[in-house]
Amino acid sequence: MATTHSRFAARFMISPAVILLLGWMIIPLSMTIYFSFLNYNLLSPGMEEFIGFTNYEFFLTDPAFFAALGNTILLVVGVLLITIVGGIALALLLDQPMWGQGIVRILVIAPFFVMPTVSALVWKNMFMNPVNGLFAHAAKAIGLQPFDFFAHAPLSSIIIIVAWQWLPFATLILLTALQSLDQEQLEAAKMDGARKVSRFVHIILPHMSRAITVVILIQTIFLLSIFAEILVTTNGGPGYASTNITYLVYAQSLLQFDVGGGSAGGIVAVILANIVAIFLMRMIGKNLEA
Repeated sequence: MATTHSRFAARFMISPAVILLLGWMIIPLSMTIYFSFLNYNLLSPGMEEFIGFTNYEFFLTDPAFFAALGNTILLVVGVLLITIVGGIALALLLDQPMWGQGIVRILVIAPFFVMPTVSALVWKNMFMNPVNGLFAHAAKAIGLQPFDFFAHAPLSSIIIIVAWQWLPFATLILLTALQSLDQEQLEAAKMDGARKVSRFVHIILPHMSRAITVVILIQTIFLLSIFAEILVTTNGGPGYASTNITYLVYAQSLLQFDVGGGSAGGIVAVILANIVAIFLMRMIGKNLEA
């Protein structure tokens, strides 16, 4: 009986926090779903009308949606490839004994704490500016024509910026996994004549597989909602060359004042993100059971 009363008391005490959390999540989501079924334009207040799934039909058949979906996939895959490969390389490097190892690790991790807007501004004005940027000066120094990154390779430029910001996170997770590796296993393989490449492929990489899966899951969830870097650098252009689904929803809602269409796009984005998250969670579960 005492156990029953203690459980009831515990649930009663945490219920306000749970209710607040559910309200904070469910109310905005419910309002978004409601608006997605309306012809609701901010330029025509009071003229809302129910139109069913028309907003979803327009959004899903809009050529901009397919361009944004492709850009979103390329952005996520590109950043994951750079951060995982670079993270493994940096983790192997930082795991070696060196002078000033603590300072080096702090410097490597530092970009992760820079706000997305600030990092995008730094890359746009200090590195990739075709007139005064560092890359432009380097190109002129060796007799080459400066390259306008955001005009000719906008999506690749954003991938570089986002990868630079997320590389420290991947490095930190992978370095932690690498340091938990049994050194006696490596020494035994070395004594048996296994070369560095063989030790990496057959011992180190399988040991880091769970950490790599975690990095993929966490980064993918955040990369699906990349927005600040695009807004600050390219505004989704030229055309739709660097527009992802998140920026397309923003443009539909706040630039075109179409709250109904933007809400439908937001619901589509939430559904796609949940599908990806469920798939990745199952992949992680299988990896942990192995």
